[in-house]
Amino acid sequence: MPFDSYFVCATPRTGSSLLLGLLDSTGVCGRPQSYFRAPDEALWADRWQLTRPYRYPDFVRAARAAGSTPNGVFGAKLMWGTVGEVVDRLGDDLAVVAGEFGRTGFVYLKRHDVLAQAVSWLRAEQTATWFVGGHGEISGNDGGTGREPTFDADAIRRFVDTIEEHNAAWERWFAACGIRPHRVTYEDLEQDMVAVTRGIVDFLGVGGPAAAIVARHRRQADELNRRWIARYRRETSGESF
Repeated sequence: MPFDSYFVCATPRTGSSLLLGLLDSTGVCGRPQSYFRAPDEALWADRWQLTRPYRYPDFVRAARAAGSTPNGVFGAKLMWGTVGEVVDRLGDDLAVVAGEFGRTGFVYLKRHDVLAQAVSWLRAEQTATWFVGGHGEISGNDGGTGREPTFDADAIRRFVDTIEEHNAAWERWFAACGIRPHRVTYEDLEQDMVAVTRGIVDFLGVGGPAAAIVARHRRQADELNRRWIARYRRETSGESF
């Protein structure tokens, strides 16, 4: 049976915005966004004209209405930490979540090159530019800070540690909940975006794409990323990635 809803589970700088745009372009996989990111909740509530004070289930239902395609499929993105907030605010287990989202699938997006991911994360934090292009995001591409990114080996190391911790936490959560996610990698997405998107469509069981699969975001990594990666490796020659 097809899924009613699905969540793309990820960590930052894994190509999640690109993937959400690709899924949106199919016309059958919902209109996935980071609807449940806590700092953006008020912005979404204003966009949907929710009257305050509202109950969290009302916010969730507004998100489902906004994030569903005509076939009824809903999609959204969750970073590690967000999933716990959603479950806590709806109830205390996945049965409560299922009551709001129906039969729910999970797509786990991971990046094998953790060092490249950490470098990308540092640049995004410094410049406040998380993506280029877009398809209706509420935040993350507001013109940036105008600040020139600067190399910071300690910050890169901290992001590497955070990524590894969050990847491990996702795996523990899937195992504890008995979830077998559809697994996707940044590297596969980079190699063949259309094939990865079609694989998710098949996993969801929602039928073939109603429209052409098109990318709505542009690649950000450049020569500066490559120089930082090489410099970090030189300065931490005892480490392996």
